[in-house]
Amino acid sequence: MEKKYHYPRPQLYRESFQSLDGTWILNQKPIQVPYPPQALLSYYDGQIKDFLHYQKTFVLEPQMSGKDKSVHLHFGAVDQKAKVYINHQCVGEHQGGYLPFWFDITTFLQEGENLLEVEVTDQLSYLYPYGKQRKKHKGMWYTPVSGIWQSVWLESVHSHYIQDLKITPTLESIQLHVETLADTYQVSIIGETLFFQETFIQKDIEIEIPLAYRHLWDVDDPYLYQLIIDTDDDHVESYFALRTVDIQGQHILLNHKPIFIHGVLDQGYFHDGLFLPYHMKEYEKDILRMKALGMNCLRKHMKIEPEAFYYACDCLGMLVIQDHVNNGKYHYMRDTVLPNIGLKFHFDYPKGKQLQKYIFQKHMLETLKHLYNHPCIIGYTIFNEGWGQMYADEMYQKCKQYDATRFYDATSGWFHQKLSDVQSEHIYFKNKVIKKTSDKPILLSECGGYTRLIKKHTYAQKHYGYGTTHSEKELTDKIIKMYEEMILPSIEYGLCGYIYTQLSDIEEEINGFYTYDRQICKVDTKRLLEYQKKINEKAKEFYSVVKRKLCK
Repeated sequence: MEKKYHYPRPQLYRESFQSLDGTWILNQKPIQVPYPPQALLSYYDGQIKDFLHYQKTFVLEPQMSGKDKSVHLHFGAVDQKAKVYINHQCVGEHQGGYLPFWFDITTFLQEGENLLEVEVTDQLSYLYPYGKQRKKHKGMWYTPVSGIWQSVWLESVHSHYIQDLKITPTLESIQLHVETLADTYQVSIIGETLFFQETFIQKDIEIEIPLAYRHLWDVDDPYLYQLIIDTDDDHVESYFALRTVDIQGQHILLNHKPIFIHGVLDQGYFHDGLFLPYHMKEYEKDILRMKALGMNCLRKHMKIEPEAFYYACDCLGMLVIQDHVNNGKYHYMRDTVLPNIGLKFHFDYPKGKQLQKYIFQKHMLETLKHLYNHPCIIGYTIFNEGWGQMYADEMYQKCKQYDATRFYDATSGWFHQKLSDVQSEHIYFKNKVIKKTSDKPILLSECGGYTRLIKKHTYAQKHYGYGTTHSEKELTDKIIKMYEEMILPSIEYGLCGYIYTQLSDIEEEINGFYTYDRQICKVDTKRLLEYQKKINEKAKEFYSVVKRKLCK
């Protein structure tokens, strides 16, 4: 895995790579990229304004130059609007904040040293996706992140390079789309005892894995096949898994078998790097921490991570429900207070706000494209608690048209419309049996959030959460009580999983399984695992009963 952590795009790995991370100049002061200037790990001591001017000089490494080669400049993410210059010439612009982009800079380069400049405007505009960032950060809203916050890197390619891959798996085969200008390309697949190699002309092909060599991917056995694509002048390495996601009645199926989701809200914040950990391997550590607590799913909340996160989930067998990142305004009374006391109405913007709609839809579809090949992703949240919600049914249809291989929680929590693959509920402050209001699986997509303060491991003076505890036993008791009073009895009504809030503390919010610095686990792991066994047994029993009724 180490090689793929070093490379920012593990789904399309090639050797011609040069990192531009490290020391840059931001507004005439040094900064460590890719950390945002608000993060401790950036070592930036300048004033953070709405306009940021980055500078970096570089010389192409020997493997990057050569006859008939093009050089591409890649950015993992820049928040919110970026304009990029090479040697004082503009090479392109990008707007967004959470998705990668690149430019062909070949004709702008010169012999020897080159100057790269990035002009960033970040006013935290609600027109663009912003997630949980807020200038006046407190409670469930966190320190904003500006400018470059993912890796910057170069790669060099020839004219017949592999531009993109799209991999759609079943349990027996993969459908493979190869984007390239090459007339032919060679596909190699390597498994435990499998070696397949064939040359193709068509851009869209289907490759069946012989029965004797089929090895399915799941949470306990996350098996990945190695995929290699060669043209006459390019060589890339990728991977895929055999796995499917379906909904049958009131069950979510992984590989045609029901799975009960023990999930945790993962917001991807770190005490020293904010949007980034100290090292990409910290994603692996977070996944293993949650698996040790019996969790099999992370709901990636209002943030798109570097690909290293999804790669780690693919390798380690952690399911992911990925949120689309919200834009639009948030209203405290309408979106939080009233729904939490039971006043849930059918709010949705039926008309107007066309620019906001355009930007959200564009970002939503680009997110689906960007993350399509990762087997760990089983579902998406489109809108969360009404934040920026508009045209929810239309957005659901567009998602399904682009990617029907996952399920969609169209309106997580409340403000439900007509279309969604799950009945999604958020319940804090109380435990209650959840009754079905449709024939869809019930997903308790947020719950818990109980606080436990750990002195010397907090990072704000004020504290926030959804119920106070003062010891490991008290917090564990409260979670188990939630299991007993809400999770377990709701299974017979169609509950297929829950998402506990949350993986770690974040700033004022101290309701994590772990402290913000990941140094202390706040719960009794053994007791949680024991009760989760009861939940799994009840879920299997319910599925068996339903299956017998269907057979009759």
